[in-house]
Amino acid sequence: MLALVIPISARRQGTYVLLEVALPARHPQNIGVFLMDPNTNRAWIRMRGNYDDLADPEDAEVLEALWQDLETRCTESGAEACLESLEDSLSNTLRISDRQAIAVDAFSRVLDRLFEDHVEKVEVAPFRTHLPLYSLRAAAGSLGEEMGSEAEDWVRAPEGMRLDPSLFVAHVVGRSMEPRIPDGSLNLFRFHPAGSRQGKLLLIQRFGVLDETARYTVKRYTSEKIVTGPEQWANASIRLEPLNPEFQAWDVGPEDFAVVAEWLRVIE
Repeated sequence: MLALVIPISARRQGTYVLLEVALPARHPQNIGVFLMDPNTNRAWIRMRGNYDDLADPEDAEVLEALWQDLETRCTESGAEACLESLEDSLSNTLRISDRQAIAVDAFSRVLDRLFEDHVEKVEVAPFRTHLPLYSLRAAAGSLGEEMGSEAEDWVRAPEGMRLDPSLFVAHVVGRSMEPRIPDGSLNLFRFHPAGSRQGKLLLIQRFGVLDETARYTVKRYTSEKIVTGPEQWANASIRLEPLNPEFQAWDVGPEDFAVVAEWLRVIE
């Protein structure tokens, strides 16, 4: 069963408008969401896929072409210029709402939320179109056979990814991995990373740490090894490193931590 959607609380701010169509003798209907990142001048756009129940065939054809037209205009001139053009030129038939500010962790997630709230239901197919969102604590707990973790939400996966149950998303809070991992951002992880850990960014569970905010962390893993016998080796030292030079690295022993997952990318 899918979990209830949790509120979005994040460090970034987005701006969105709703697109509405009002055809003769028909009730006005929201048909899409235009979400913009003011800091990067980038847009995320989601439109209805079918207009047969809202418009005659000729009007439906025009509406179906609208998404591609907006995408092209945003690519050529930027999201702000495209939005200003919409605000200046739309007619009584195709309308646009006032701009609204919204907190953003990942623009793709917020776009889905707005589309479901104002346009139509978003279909979620676990591990086909969407991935589970866990807290870092729940992600670590899900590794234990005695402790299952239910998803707090389901987040649309990046385009073109082959999905499987080893993938999940989680928020990373703090500035120690900036600029690569922004504070409060939503990130993609894979359980049980294979191969060498050297140089990888890993989700770590630290043992013996009482502060909940420091117990689960993302850091770069580096180690030095020594040969202990024929085809045998051991870690001489293990270091967990931040990417932000304002923060300190830690030297740890193998018994001091567990690797929960490998960081793959930020979800935008």
